[in-house]
Amino acid sequence: MRRLTFDGLQAQPGQVWGGVRLVPLVRDEPIESLRLHPNGFPDPTLDDGYRASCCYTPHGLVAEWTDDGAAVPALGTALQMAATTVRKSRKPPTRLERRTRVRFVPHHTAIDAFLPLSYRGPATAWSEWSTRAFNRGLPQIGDKQFPGHAVEGLADALRIFEIHPGQCGVLVYVADALAAAVVTPHPDDYRALHPTLVEDGFGELIWRYANLYREVPDFEVHLDESAIDTVGDLRAAMAAARREWAGSHLGIMAAGLLDTEYHFTSDYWMAPYTLWRFRPRFNARREDGAARAHEPHVGEAITDDDGRLAFLYTFRLSETQSRRARLLEHLADHDWNLEDTAAAMGLAVPALAARIDATGYGDLLRQDVMDRFRAMNVRFGR
Repeated sequence: MRRLTFDGLQAQPGQVWGGVRLVPLVRDEPIESLRLHPNGFPDPTLDDGYRASCCYTPHGLVAEWTDDGAAVPALGTALQMAATTVRKSRKPPTRLERRTRVRFVPHHTAIDAFLPLSYRGPATAWSEWSTRAFNRGLPQIGDKQFPGHAVEGLADALRIFEIHPGQCGVLVYVADALAAAVVTPHPDDYRALHPTLVEDGFGELIWRYANLYREVPDFEVHLDESAIDTVGDLRAAMAAARREWAGSHLGIMAAGLLDTEYHFTSDYWMAPYTLWRFRPRFNARREDGAARAHEPHVGEAITDDDGRLAFLYTFRLSETQSRRARLLEHLADHDWNLEDTAAAMGLAVPALAARIDATGYGDLLRQDVMDRFRAMNVRFGR
């Protein structure tokens, strides 16, 4: 896989509230053998013979699937018999129980850990890296995240706008910049997930757009009145306008998401589905050698064996996060060799060291080496 596709999904006319535009995504046919739930705990009011316990779980998702193509029952509707079997042996079972449910970490936690885990560290022994990773964890992407209810107009838009029949996803635009894309396998999954979108995190760029641009224009459809004589003609013209709008929308407004080349990592296999995590190829080049222009979206996706998109959740990086990710990608591509990395980026080694220091990774270098580079940058006015 190199790109995301919306095969089997149709974009419906968007709804505008202030600077927020929500574009519904409707499936041609819902996916029954994979379901998503905003939570996966059983109802604590049921008497299952165990003592009730209290815990707090942040906003996350649970995926449940079947490997034979059978429909997954909705959460809380499957009949279960009470467990009465007693194991007479203390020996662990020789065969593990087959898992058909997996839990996603909360959205903001996944974003905090996503980029650091996407790039490998130095292959050689590097005491500074080991000390940093042990004491402070892996380098983070760093920028502040804002919850959805802090994005001007988003909570009202999610509360007021209707959910289309068969809607399985949504494209969230703020000031007509794509902020997030959400796709679920089944309309019931999206209906349960829709109110929780205000709990997701958004980057500072989206938060600023929401405060700077309070209104966006609504697209109006103009039909050729001279070609409409009957109700059937009107119905056909409206259907053609919807198809034209959906095609132009995915080809223009969502092009930054769909035309970008990504680096996909297969993280979990749920036969016949695969969970992927993806990030842009920040250093990808066009055939003419110029850098590819793209919108920096990272996220998770689930596809079936035919490549059909069953689940999608994206997060748009800010420019600062993109610069850090681009630097990490260059360093990882050259095994953290400063000379080779600087040559690939067209920089002097002291200038590369200054970038590493400015992004918060200066303590990965030896103190005496970093001090020498800083002195050289001061001397030459870099």
